[in-house]
Amino acid sequence: MVRLLIAFFSIYSLLHVFVYLRLKVLLPVKWPFHLVMILFMALMVFAPVGTRLLERSDQYVLARAGAIAGYNWLGFVYYCFWGCLLTGVVGVLCKLVNLIAGSSLPSFSGPATAGCVLAAALVINAYGYFEARSVRVEKFVIKTAKLPSGTDRVRIAQISDVHMGLLVRQDRVSDILQKVEAEDPDIVVSTGDLVDGDMTRIDALPVLFGKLLPRLGKFAITGNHEVYSGLTTSIQAERAFGFTMLGGEVRTVANILNIVGVDDPATGLKEDEKAILGKAQNGLFTLFLKHRPDPEQESLGLFDLQLSGHTHYGQLFPFRFISKLVYPFQNGPYYLAKGSILYTSRGAGTWGPPIRVLAPPEIAIFDIVRE
Repeated sequence: MVRLLIAFFSIYSLLHVFVYLRLKVLLPVKWPFHLVMILFMALMVFAPVGTRLLERSDQYVLARAGAIAGYNWLGFVYYCFWGCLLTGVVGVLCKLVNLIAGSSLPSFSGPATAGCVLAAALVINAYGYFEARSVRVEKFVIKTAKLPSGTDRVRIAQISDVHMGLLVRQDRVSDILQKVEAEDPDIVVSTGDLVDGDMTRIDALPVLFGKLLPRLGKFAITGNHEVYSGLTTSIQAERAFGFTMLGGEVRTVANILNIVGVDDPATGLKEDEKAILGKAQNGLFTLFLKHRPDPEQESLGLFDLQLSGHTHYGQLFPFRFISKLVYPFQNGPYYLAKGSILYTSRGAGTWGPPIRVLAPPEIAIFDIVRE
C-alpha cells in the first residue's frame, strides 16, 4: 500500500508540473497568481488521500466536498495532460520541419493553444459525466452439457466495480439495480469493489438491494477497494445487502451449478486457486468469481466461466493501453484453453473521477443454456 501511494503521488505530482509549465501562459505575469495556482495544484494532489482521512475521521460533509472537488479535478487535469502532451509533440515536430524546410509552421505553445487544451478537457469531462451514467446491458449465451436434466437455462447477472461511496450514491445504485431486476436473473453476482467508502451510513441501501430477489441467490467476493475501505465493515455491508460472501469457498446451488469465489490478493490471503476449484469437480457447470482478470494456467479446465472486473477497461481513454500492460484481458469474453471462458466486466460505477470516456459502464447478463 505504501509503494502504491508513493507511485501515485510521484506520477500525479509530475503530471501537475507538466500541465502547469504548458498552461502557465494563460496566467498573468505577476508571481502571486502563479503561487496561488501552484498551491491549489498541490492541494489537489493530496485531495484523494485527504478525503479518505476526512471520511475516516467522521467528517462526512468535508470528505464529500473534497471528493467532488478533488476527483473532478483529477479527470480535468488528466485530459489537460494529454492535450498538453499532444500539442507539445506536434509543436516539436513543427519546429523540426521549420528547421529542415525553412517553413513557418506554428509552435503550438502560446495562449491560444493553451486555451484550446482547457476547452477540450472541459468538453471531454462533460461528455464523460453522461457516459458514466449510461449503464449498458450486455447479453451473452453460453451453451453447456453440464446443466442437470430439467434445467434448460440459468440466467446470471454480473455487477462489478460499482464503488459505492462518497460519489457513487443511492441514485446511481438504484438505476443499476433496476436494470438488473428488469432482466429477471436467477442469480446475481458481484465481482468485487461493490463498496468503496465508509459503510456505516448505508441508509436505504439494504432496502434497495432487498428488492432484488433472484430465486437462486446473490453472491459476492471482495475486491481491493473493500480492503482499502475496511474489510470487516465492507463485508458486513454486503451481507446486509443480502449477498452471500464467498472467500475460498465452493457453493453448489440447488444441485444446478457450482459457484466458486476467491478473495482479492489485497486481503493478504494467499489462496490455492487450483485446490479450491478442485473441490467443485462434480460434473456441474462451475462459475468462478475472481476480482482480477488474471486466470492461472493451472486453473484452466477447472471452471467453465470466470467473471472478473477491476480494470474498468481503463475508464478514461486512453488509459486502457496502460492497464493492458498489466491485465491483457480487460474487456469482454475471452475463450481460453480447456474450454474455460473469462469475462471481464467494464464495471458499473466509477473510481476517482465520476466520468467514463469510451469505456461505458455495464451490467452483464449470461444465459447458461443446456445443449
